[in-house]
Amino acid sequence: QVQLVESGGGLVQAGGSLRLSCAGSIRTFSSYCMGWFRQAPGKEREFVAAISGSGRNTLYADSVKGRFTISRDNSKNSVYLQMNSLKPEDTAVYYCAAGPNFSSRPGAFVSWGQGTQVTVSS
Repeated sequence: QVQLVESGGGLVQAGGSLRLSCAGSIRTFSSYCMGWFRQAPGKEREFVAAISGSGRNTLYADSVKGRFTISRDNSKNSVYLQMNSLKPEDTAVYYCAAGPNFSSRPGAFVSWGQGTQVTVSS
C-alpha cells in the first residue's frame, strides 16, 4: 500500500493561488494513477483532478477546469495541484489518492493521504 503525505494547504484570499504537494512512499510510484479529491464541511468527498502514471493524461472536474493544474514528478514520487483564481467555494480538506487505474471515481483509489486544509476567504 502506498503511504501518501499532503502539504501546502493554508489560508488564502479569493483570487489567490496555492500549490499542494503529495509525496508517496513506494518504488513503483509511476505505475499509479494519482488523484486529488476534496471534502467541504457537510458535503460528500468530490473529485478534483487525476493524472495517469506517465503524466500524459489528465482529468479535471468542471468546477476547477482552467483554474487548477495537476502534475507529477515520478523521480520525486510526488504529485502536485496548482490552484489559481481560488474561490471561497474551493474551501475544503484536500486529499491525495493513488490507484491502479486512471479514473475519477473515489472507489478506484486504494490509498489516501490524511488531507490538507485549504481555506479561501472572500
